Amino acid sequence: MSTAAVDSTIATLWRVESPRLIARLGRLVGDLDTAEELAQDTFAAAVEKWRADGIPDNPAAWLTTTSRYLAIDRIRRRDTGRDKLRTVAATTAETTELDVDRIVDGDLADDLLGLIFMSCHPLLAPDARSALVLKLVCGLTTAEVARAFLTPESTVAQRIVRAKRTLAAANIRFELPGEGERPKRLDAVREVVYLVFNEGYAASSGDAWVRTDLCHEALRLGRMLVALTPKDPESLGLLALMEIQTSRLAARVGADGEAVLLLDQDRSRWDRLLIRRGLELIDRIDALRGTAGPYALQAAIAACHARAATAEETDWVRIAALYDGLVQVVPSPVVELNRAVAVGRAFGAEAGLEIIAPLRSLPALESYHLLPAVAGDLECTAGLHEQAREDFLRAASLAGNAQDRATMQQRAAECAVHST
Repeated sequence: MSTAAVDSTIATLWRVESPRLIARLGRLVGDLDTAEELAQDTFAAAVEKWRADGIPDNPAAWLTTTSRYLAIDRIRRRDTGRDKLRTVAATTAETTELDVDRIVDGDLADDLLGLIFMSCHPLLAPDARSALVLKLVCGLTTAEVARAFLTPESTVAQRIVRAKRTLAAANIRFELPGEGERPKRLDAVREVVYLVFNEGYAASSGDAWVRTDLCHEALRLGRMLVALTPKDPESLGLLALMEIQTSRLAARVGADGEAVLLLDQDRSRWDRLLIRRGLELIDRIDALRGTAGPYALQAAIAACHARAATAEETDWVRIAALYDGLVQVVPSPVVELNRAVAVGRAFGAEAGLEIIAPLRSLPALESYHLLPAVAGDLECTAGLHEQAREDFLRAASLAGNAQDRATMQQRAAECAVHST
């Protein structure tokens, strides 16, 4: 295999495996900086070894084993007077090996969920929590996290550094908190689990529009969260939302990797088992009378799409009503933009464009490519093809994802034909 092919494989594995390595190593060494360093050292060793000898049959196992030995070596060589690993002292090689085996062979999802709960500690500001999880759990670069937050890269980098220093200074343990502590962090945990899911469902950068690995990782974490909090309507709502949205993954990408929008999808390719799971969770929420929370409302919106056999059968009036409730519970420009879509479908494109008009002047959406994309779609429906073309071209210029960019350019070209 060529060096370029090896490097490409390693880059892909970094996205998938580095969060898992950091989660395992973090529980062992108790320090995020050191866990990240060890994960980076592991991949550096992979580059050197695999370029010379080729990629092993089971690269994930190779990475796990190598990271374990690097961690053991780091622990053995630490200076107990200065080393930040003093809280995980290993008195003998045998004891260290036993602990490492327990970590490596333990429940990976526990490790990842522990990492998320740790990153969502109340000591951290909300934006720092989200940035930390996107960096560590999603494996995003600082630049990609900044793009997801519509925030300068230097600002995000400072948030991440300060967050890790705060956790280290407070000696926050790398583990699931006790039952008494969990409710204080649930809102933040749900938020970042959904951030992980969204980054997989509609990747903010790269060539692929969908990253199924992140969607399934978030889904597994959501199921574990529900197991921890089985009567919490919002945890149930988050899981229901992710189950239903995951059901569409196979239909979201065409034969050549191109993006397929919701109303154009082949609904026979939707996973009926996942839809059924999502609808059953919504029934549990109804039984708990917990339908007014933001995730429960979003799950109800997703259910409207899931229940429609065709795009034409979608109950847009109900969806618009649900968005009216959602924007009251979590007022935000992005929710308002989604409401514009629903209102435009339910009551006409002009009604949707009225909602969008004030959003164009908001600094928070200035670089958000979906604002001109939604505007272009509504303008196209209203017959305003020249305005739609301009908005689609702007959306293409702002999109960080190659498939998003290609879709917007195609829509602009279609509008040009109509306008002439």
